[in-house]
Amino acid sequence: MTGDSGGLLARAVAAASVTRVVEVAPGALAMLPAVFARLFPGRRATIVADRNTMDAAGTRAAALLAAAGVAVGDPEIFEGRERLEPAVDTARALGARLHEAATVPVAVGSGVVNDIAKYAAEIASTPYVCVPTAASMDGYAASGASMLDGDFKRTMRCAPPVAVVADLDVVAAAPPPMAGWGYGDLSGKLVAGADWLLADALGIEPIAPAPFALVQDHVRGWLADPAGIATGDRVALGGLVDGLLVSGFAMQAHGNSRPASGSDHQLAHVWEMDGLAIDGVPVAHGACVGVAAVAMLAAWEWLLARDVPSRSAERALQLPADWEVVDAEVAAAFEPSLAAGARAEMEAKRVDAVQWRARLARIGAAWPALRERACERLVSPATLAGWLAACGAATRPGDIGVPIAKLVADCRRARLIRRRYTVLDCLDDLGWLDAALAALPDAFRMAAAPARASRGTSWSATTTTR
Repeated sequence: MTGDSGGLLARAVAAASVTRVVEVAPGALAMLPAVFARLFPGRRATIVADRNTMDAAGTRAAALLAAAGVAVGDPEIFEGRERLEPAVDTARALGARLHEAATVPVAVGSGVVNDIAKYAAEIASTPYVCVPTAASMDGYAASGASMLDGDFKRTMRCAPPVAVVADLDVVAAAPPPMAGWGYGDLSGKLVAGADWLLADALGIEPIAPAPFALVQDHVRGWLADPAGIATGDRVALGGLVDGLLVSGFAMQAHGNSRPASGSDHQLAHVWEMDGLAIDGVPVAHGACVGVAAVAMLAAWEWLLARDVPSRSAERALQLPADWEVVDAEVAAAFEPSLAAGARAEMEAKRVDAVQWRARLARIGAAWPALRERACERLVSPATLAGWLAACGAATRPGDIGVPIAKLVADCRRARLIRRRYTVLDCLDDLGWLDAALAALPDAFRMAAAPARASRGTSWSATTTTR
């Protein structure tokens, strides 16, 4: 294991519930046969890839395994060069074939290939190995797979890989926008940490110190060299890969995605459920998260400037929105096929008037200490926009084909799709959600100037799936 001089990655693996081996280094693909033979003696392997990732590393991975005496079955290749949809049905069909063949899948690819292989392995009751081909997202080492179940984006329960073999030479050869997606995904951890601090302060979801620290104590360092990532510097890319993997291991250790996913991811998932695309090409998850993170940092910045204790006392004299109002909002926000899932999520965080007033009292009492802790960890939306631009990543809603008016409306929708308590729920509790969202256009205008100054080239969609 290399690329992590402080041993953080080793400590994260030690804390992981399933993953036992991680290799991150230039030329690491050559280590795959020894890793596979040690973990799965006598088992057959099946490469799972799409056409792009088969070319990038799948063919070589199969050859290396076969040359080392590992039996390799026919590869499972998703046809087409455009990005694959993370459909539950695709994973279920693959899982059935893997179960019948009794092989160990080796997922060679980026986010969607890994998620499909991960859920398919769960269905087939088999462990699997992950070979990332790009530093494009944080789900490689995470428990669960972010999938489209019908039209609703949800996290399917499944085990993470037993081993991860990340060859930095392969990662560096991926199309440059993909590292920008990974940087965007990693930038969302800033928001996720503050959202978890909020839920912890209100007694809704206590912080687990070790998983929280794995991500939050290091995320600024992982984000420190966006220009190096943009140029393919191996050290900078190694740090990005480490950050993405450690985020996944934190999720493994915690048992869900709370250490790495907050309101930023909820907004990104809304866009993914909408089928957001540019010129027919789906916008990458990490590009969505990066823009969403800027938006949610603006929401936090707006909230941090307010007198929350006084407001919470005023709101406690009122009544919470009744269920009929919430149900009507869900019905107006989503198609019927999506509304059922959103309704279930909102039901899970439903409280009565007594519980709501108690929560408002906790917000007011906890605010001074919470505000100080949040300010220590957050950066301004303009700062993050500058970092994203230096990395060549999307910074503004227009970069991913989202009009600013849609972004404002989608922030309301984002609150409805997860039971996880975030800054959006807090703003709603305080009766400030509409006012905070109305300020987003100005926040993006202020963030745009430093972002444009930092941007070397315009961000654009790409059809690659590596």
